[in-house]
Amino acid sequence: MINPTVSFNKMIEQADQSVTTLSVEQVADRIDQPGVILVDIRDIRELQRDGKIPGSKHIPRGMLEFWIHPESPYYREYFNQCNELILHCNKGWRSALAACTLENLGISAAHMEGGYNDWLSQGYPVEKSDQS
Repeated sequence: MINPTVSFNKMIEQADQSVTTLSVEQVADRIDQPGVILVDIRDIRELQRDGKIPGSKHIPRGMLEFWIHPESPYYREYFNQCNELILHCNKGWRSALAACTLENLGISAAHMEGGYNDWLSQGYPVEKSDQS
């Protein structure tokens, strides 16, 4: 039986405390600035079902490190112009853990508190995903 020594809530709390956490308002203010890349790490089915934040890049959580790390054969060239990297998921849990993982690789990343759910609930724009 798997018996973690850290609770689920503590795991998320520790990740949140170790990375920069931005509010939905802060992300909305930054999203159109040059060099800012907002990365949606939700599952493709979530994008298809719920839409996405305009201008965000979709990177499945399982490919994040590969698409962002410049030494990876899967590296995406649009990161060459990245000055600020912000991650988001649906609730902010996966993005906190993912930002923590990137920080451990030496890649500075923030995440959006409350995720896509909070973006939606605060009435910010969304668009249909072009992912199929």
